Amino acid sequence: MVEDLKRKVLIVLTVLLLLSSAQAGSTDRLSGHQCTDFQTANFLRGSKLKVQFLLFTHSSPSCGELILADDGIKNCSFNSSLETKIIIHGFRALGTKPSWIEGLVHAILHSSQVNVIAVDWIYGSTAAYPSAVENVTLLALSISQLISKLLALGVSGTSIHIIGVSLGAHVAGLVGHFHGGQLGRITDFGIRIPVGHIDYFVNGGRDQPGCPRFISAGYKYLICDHMRAVHLYVSALKHSCLMVAFPCASHQDFLNGRCLDCVDPFLYSCPRIGLQEQAGVNMRKLPKEVKVYLMTSPSAPFCVHHSLVEFHLQKTRNTVTSIEITFFSNSTKDTAKITIPKHQEMGKRLLAHSVPLCQINRVTLKYLPKSQFWRKDESFIVGKFCAAPLPLASNRTTSCLPWNLTLPSKTDISYELPTACA
Repeated sequence: MVEDLKRKVLIVLTVLLLLSSAQAGSTDRLSGHQCTDFQTANFLRGSKLKVQFLLFTHSSPSCGELILADDGIKNCSFNSSLETKIIIHGFRALGTKPSWIEGLVHAILHSSQVNVIAVDWIYGSTAAYPSAVENVTLLALSISQLISKLLALGVSGTSIHIIGVSLGAHVAGLVGHFHGGQLGRITDFGIRIPVGHIDYFVNGGRDQPGCPRFISAGYKYLICDHMRAVHLYVSALKHSCLMVAFPCASHQDFLNGRCLDCVDPFLYSCPRIGLQEQAGVNMRKLPKEVKVYLMTSPSAPFCVHHSLVEFHLQKTRNTVTSIEITFFSNSTKDTAKITIPKHQEMGKRLLAHSVPLCQINRVTLKYLPKSQFWRKDESFIVGKFCAAPLPLASNRTTSCLPWNLTLPSKTDISYELPTACA
């Protein structure tokens, strides 16, 4: 009986040792190297920088290989013939690993054969926000030193792509400055003023669909809109549907259907979110600080199709005319409202929908009269409805229903939408 007890104690101790070893680190069977994870910090252990560079490769997308300070690059799995993506996270209030890091690393390595280096500066990004900001310059210098070592190995500066998130975006910009603007590409998130060659204003760059609008939602209310950029980027890499954007002077002009193509300045090749070279724009040199706009859906994969919808009144009216337009497919319903100013004949609007326009089964129109206590609006309006998918190139025109529509007040009137898929 004593021997049985000893055996059980020995088994328990062995299990505890194995668990302790697993917590300290693990070995990737494919690569054979030790796997290193992000550090963890708290308010008492934060503020000091303690940077780690973790290398992820196509063969080991879940195993971070620690790049040591001295000649670590030469002795690791880094492939100097491939492009390199450097990911920089932002402020970490709780001192924990960003929840989106693994998803972004996997999405990049699934999309392309590259080196991915994740910059772990959890310690320096924790504690009070001003402390994290104070570490930005020192962190940028540390990353710049790593890039200099890569360049010394024969890596081309144009093959280096930095992806910065939140405060990490400011770090990325500083790294680019330290290298004289000679790095291949910088993709950043979370700023409202135009600072890049192409600045994407998703849903106007403010409130994002699907994010809570009330503070009672707690932390998600504070962070959802801000972090949507990361989820959009990951989704663009994981899914085949495109997130296409359109150059425009303002979000309101975009919604009002005043920016329908990419002729100026992109010559018909609309910029897209993702890893495409030059955002998929077929230009030798990108223009400076172009604002582009797009709409998204509330949840992944987020991508939508944009269509122009128009209503042409048979006769002008001396009051504003509002018409609700709804697209129906087999599984979706999407709505927009056209406003026609008084004394004008036509109104237009962009409508975002989940399936291509050719898959829309029917369209419903509803005339919304302006009721005022001293006089009633007209009980019906007559006009023509037109629609067209974006981008609207110079050789394409809107397709219209071939008859005038009579829309009674506050009544849904449905029509088949005869648009054929190309």
